This record gives sequence, C-alpha cells and structure tokens, in this order.
Amino acid sequence: MKLIDSIKKDFNTMTLVLIPVAIAINVVIGQIVVLLRLPVYLDSIGTVLVGAICGPWAGALTGTLSNIIWGLLIDPNAFPWFPVALFIGFVSGWCARFGLFRTWWGVIITGFLVAITAAVVSTPIAVYLYGGITASGSSFITAFLLQTGRDLVTAVLSTNFLVEPVDKIATALLAYAIIRGLSRRYLMRFPRAENVLPAESKK
Repeated sequence: MKLIDSIKKDFNTMTLVLIPVAIAINVVIGQIVVLLRLPVYLDSIGTVLVGAICGPWAGALTGTLSNIIWGLLIDPNAFPWFPVALFIGFVSGWCARFGLFRTWWGVIITGFLVAITAAVVSTPIAVYLYGGITASGSSFITAFLLQTGRDLVTAVLSTNFLVEPVDKIATALLAYAIIRGLSRRYLMRFPRAENVLPAESKK
C-alpha cells in the first residue's frame, strides 16, 4: 500500500503538465546533440527535473516516454535506450528525496550516481544491439579503444565511464539551475518540492 501511495503522490496536475514539457526538452536538445555528433548526450535534463520536483516514479515515466516518443517520431535509434532513461529518472528522484538536490555539491553527487547507473545499464544495449558503435559522438572513443586491443565490453564500458559523468553532472546542474530559477510559490505546487528546497527555506 505504501508503494502505491508513493507512486500516486508523484502525480498531481502540475506533474502531468510538466511531463510533456520535459519530454520536449529532452527530445529537442538530444536531437541537436545527435546531429552535431557531440561526445555527450544532454537528453535527460527534463527527466532529471521531473524526478527532482515530482518524484522518482514521475521521473522514470518521463525518461521512458521521452525515448519511446523520440524513437517513434524522429530517430529510431533513440527507442532502445528507454531503459537507461527510466533509471536516470528513477535514480534522480531518489537522490532528491535523500536531499541531494538542495545544494550544488549534492547535485554533482546526484549527477555522478546517475552516470554510474546509466553506464551500467547502457553497456549491454550498446554491445549486443549496436556492436559497440552507436549514433553518439562518443563512439569514436570506443573505436579508439578497440584499436588499442581492448575487448568490446571493456571498450564500451570504459567509454561510458568517461563520458557519462561529464554528461550527467552537466545535466543535473542544468536541471538544478532551472529549479533555482523558479519562484518558491510556483515550486510548492509540485508534489516533491520539499526535496529541492534548501533547509533554511523549508523552515
């Protein structure tokens, strides 16, 4: 029963309004990065934002829907990564619930924890579905490591551990900047606003 109540709390009217906006942020920025072949992703800013102020279940749903919609409407290569996006939203939400979105250094820790999760979850997809070389600009690192004699799994995992922390810490900081730009009155309309308010503000 507690699990059901926890899931229900994540979804109020403001959550349902924010999710489509967050999906649009993910898809637009993510697609620009893909077209520019940058060695980062930046396709989870909206997911982390929803996870922080609405909760882990809402974050997980946002990430999942982002990649499914992106994959069905624009780039089919985005679709298989929805499990990664799901975990990004889920972990971000739980990090916020543990108070890590109340300070900039906590946000950096959140980005690092999300990065580790994303690296582990994405590696099997990259290896078994794409043979290690994906549409991302980071694939040139994988290709280089393969040329140096690394096996495929090691090359992909090493690339992920190099790229993901930079990407996810930047993503978390951008989401944090958006939250800091919101007024306290507006922020309090979201179901998990207390997770991102500084301790002195909560008092």
